Amino acid sequence: MYLLNDINRRAASDPVAFLEESDRSFQRHVSQAAEQILENCSRSPIVLLAGPSGSGKTTTALKIERELERQGVKTHAIALDNYYMTPDRVNGPRTPEGDYDFESPRCLDMALLDQHFSALEQGEEIQVPEYDFVHQRRSSERFTPLRLGRDEIAVFEGIHALSDDLAGKHADAFMVYISARSNVMRLGHIIFKGTWMRLTRRAVRDYNFRGNPVEDTLSMWANVRRGEKRYISPYKDRADLIFDSALPYEVNVLRQYAEPLFQAIPEENIRRREILEMIWAFDRFVPIDDTLVAKDSLIREFIGGGTFDRH
Repeated sequence: MYLLNDINRRAASDPVAFLEESDRSFQRHVSQAAEQILENCSRSPIVLLAGPSGSGKTTTALKIERELERQGVKTHAIALDNYYMTPDRVNGPRTPEGDYDFESPRCLDMALLDQHFSALEQGEEIQVPEYDFVHQRRSSERFTPLRLGRDEIAVFEGIHALSDDLAGKHADAFMVYISARSNVMRLGHIIFKGTWMRLTRRAVRDYNFRGNPVEDTLSMWANVRRGEKRYISPYKDRADLIFDSALPYEVNVLRQYAEPLFQAIPEENIRRREILEMIWAFDRFVPIDDTLVAKDSLIREFIGGGTFDRH
């Protein structure tokens, strides 16, 4: 939980110090994760990092990779998105509305992942596939070879990393769950929900780097949230470490990106009422210039210009 008055006081008085302190706090979580991963390395070289959409899984995995390498341990961060299968439009999973359900774990090649985890644990080489999101198919030509040397670590990040088909079969792997969990409060009332932070992050990222109109992000959000409750959240207690990726200053920064996008949402949009609540909430935050955001901040995953950019 964060307090709006504290956030705005710090944003107005010394935003640079505010951002630096917030980023250091998040880095302490990363360092804690790295320490526990090293302690578990003798049991398994596999790390499974899960969390719902907009949690900052990619940046967190890369930060863990960097921290472990700083300690002399060669580490490989791998997105589970690479293991998506070419959609089976006939027999693939469906939402209650009849659309193809991209949130379902059935979209991932769980059998191949299981094989790859076992092979890595035994010191064998695997060929990490590559998924072409533009054409929605797995590439038949591009693969990345990977073999873990002695004391090397592989961090696999993705929404389904803690599912029964993966974590359930590889219980010795170190497991991390991350989500933007903190609400922003004022006078005992929620001003900005943690789920709003994730929606804002995703809307900004999808618009800037994936060419998706905000209306498309909003239309998918109900199924994203349904998938979280069905396929992701039930497994968070399996994690060895759970931490919050909500940064105290992020709404102050993200508002300048999100507000114009949300203001353009047509009145007939079914989420218009919620969006108006979010716009009202944005205006309660003292803006912070995005040029003050550190290049390795988790928020850079969504606004770009960062050390860990994969856009």
